[in-house]
Amino acid sequence: MNPTLATIPEVVPALSDADALYEVIDGQRKELPPMGAHEVNIASILISFLGPFVRANNLGRVVGEMLFNLPPLTKQRRPDVAFVSYQRWQKGVPVPHANAWDVVPELAVEIVSPTDTLVEVMAKVREYFQVGVQLVWLVLPGERLVYVYTSRTQIQILTEADVLDGGAVIPGLQLPATELFEDMPPAGDGAGAG
Repeated sequence: MNPTLATIPEVVPALSDADALYEVIDGQRKELPPMGAHEVNIASILISFLGPFVRANNLGRVVGEMLFNLPPLTKQRRPDVAFVSYQRWQKGVPVPHANAWDVVPELAVEIVSPTDTLVEVMAKVREYFQVGVQLVWLVLPGERLVYVYTSRTQIQILTEADVLDGGAVIPGLQLPATELFEDMPPAGDGAGAG
């Protein structure tokens, strides 16, 4: 007899220090809660769309959950998705074998989870622009919105009917926002929380 999903208990393995995701804030390591299924799905959609686009256009690299050193701040941040151009990290130069990459991405994407606070999210946006990030996308899955920051004070709010544009950071990129939310329940439905 085959077990059904209802009879298989959910097992959550303990994470070792090597497996745990973290950021470093003013010299203190801060463990990050794991993303929910919806957030992981959105990050995967973004990576699967952005990666081939930037490779085909010889623009740079797209990475997920990469830890970045952010000098002159004494911080290491881990955007959910990031883009680093070949102008900032030359093509052919390998990504280092290190815990954190010593480069500032041009695009940082944060997929806002129910566990994120407004203060934490806005601190990341501020810090990204302080160190030279040029474009920040905040994806709010439960609301089906994307906040596009071109500076701390220049914000465009996109609905699922709009198109994400790479602007000067990723020229020619056009991603219908609806693709990010296609596997989610309608906005406001509590089932969408991850």
